Amino acid sequence: MVRTGSPVYDPAGPSGSLHLRASRVLNGNWTGTSTVPSRGLYPHQWSWDSAFIAIGLRHLSPLRAQTELETLLGAQWADGRVPHIVFNPSVPLDAYFPSPDFWRSSTAGRAAGAPRTVQTSGIVQPPVHALAVWLVHRADPGLSRARSFLSRMYPRLAAWHRYLLHRRDLGGGGLASVVHPWEQGMDNSPCWDAPLGRVTPAPARSFRRADLDHGAPEDRPTDLDYGRYVRLATDYRDRGYADGGGEFAVEDPAFNALLIASEHALARIAQELGATGTARHARAERLTAALVERLWDPAEGMFFCRDERSDGNGGRGALIPERSVAGLLPLILPALPRDIAATLVRTAGGPRFGLGGVTRLAPSYDLTGEAFDPHRYWRGPAWFNTNWLLERGLRLHGEHGRADALRAALLDTAGESGFAEYVDPFTGEACGALGFSWTAALTLDLLHEPSGAAPIVSPEGCEALTDTAHSAAGQRVFEFETGAKGGDRG
Repeated sequence: MVRTGSPVYDPAGPSGSLHLRASRVLNGNWTGTSTVPSRGLYPHQWSWDSAFIAIGLRHLSPLRAQTELETLLGAQWADGRVPHIVFNPSVPLDAYFPSPDFWRSSTAGRAAGAPRTVQTSGIVQPPVHALAVWLVHRADPGLSRARSFLSRMYPRLAAWHRYLLHRRDLGGGGLASVVHPWEQGMDNSPCWDAPLGRVTPAPARSFRRADLDHGAPEDRPTDLDYGRYVRLATDYRDRGYADGGGEFAVEDPAFNALLIASEHALARIAQELGATGTARHARAERLTAALVERLWDPAEGMFFCRDERSDGNGGRGALIPERSVAGLLPLILPALPRDIAATLVRTAGGPRFGLGGVTRLAPSYDLTGEAFDPHRYWRGPAWFNTNWLLERGLRLHGEHGRADALRAALLDTAGESGFAEYVDPFTGEACGALGFSWTAALTLDLLHEPSGAAPIVSPEGCEALTDTAHSAAGQRVFEFETGAKGGDRG
């Protein structure tokens, strides 16, 4: 049971042993204001990690889940971006690369409004945050209202979405682009091989990879990949983190699907605060249509990335012919056309991903692809956050049997692997870090949510609010969004 407002973990819960073990992982990775993904490999706060972590933490301590998100969004830049790392100043510089002295956020990011009192990276990660804020609020609405959690988070989330929808629409088609593979979260996916091929790598002697102190080289990106990551990040920093001028600009289906899901969640938040939310739901549906128009390939039965800098035979804006799990994740969207959802389900269960057949969990990359590697980071292993999203998407679109089977596989594999960062998709063998926070957090979410749980987002069923305090908050939301004072919120 959740203790209302309690900052203390309650280990009691379903499937006691697994629940207790997952709780201990999160407790061990808690720093006092946020949760590190893992103590050794990732000793700072990561953006989309914290969103997934908060989704699990809400079942143990809604207050701690709120604090997780407040800490992250407290490091937001003035231009609206939420940085992908918030650095802990007590961690030695050589414990992680790229470190704060590489990013130089407070100086190189001054024109973009980087905070002066906290050091961050200058790139972003997938926008899961509004979805996490909404789910955390729902875990304990009384505590959330008492702390004005939503009314404090809403302006920051709205600014974050505005940054992505305006500053990052580099292709001009309405979707957000990522300017570095780290922003999409699937760092060394084969989807990036062609775009990265245009990037001259930084010399190996110019940086030291701290990740190899904690992970096996065969599980991690190659030195060549890392050299290109460093070059892209260096060039972005040296441009003052200005968007639009780099060699890498890609529209990714998973990044945009999460933005759309969070836009639906932001509409629910606005409605909870007394505004209508109608415009945000409509925007989410327009973005869904743009996603289908720009990234859907009906012949292949999945979504693909679009390379906005491509200049080969495909011309500018060509689709990248690599099949990653990112191309299945739009299944989480409630307004996805029914025929596309059904096709994605077939693709997930087909020979390229083997879900429900030859694989325990959906791999991060096409099983039949030349670049497939069951152990190397995002080039084949299965990840718990992407499979959690697939489970939610299957359930949303009525595939309850498949969702139940995937939920059972996720829980079994999480426990057997020691809450690994990622696993071999066939055997469930642990790869990367153990005691990984989002694996533990999403395990807790699956344990607490019954098999027939409601989908993570839905544009329907938004309850009307008549509470005068919430109506006043809604007026503030309206004024923030429009610049208007008083008047009608139509």
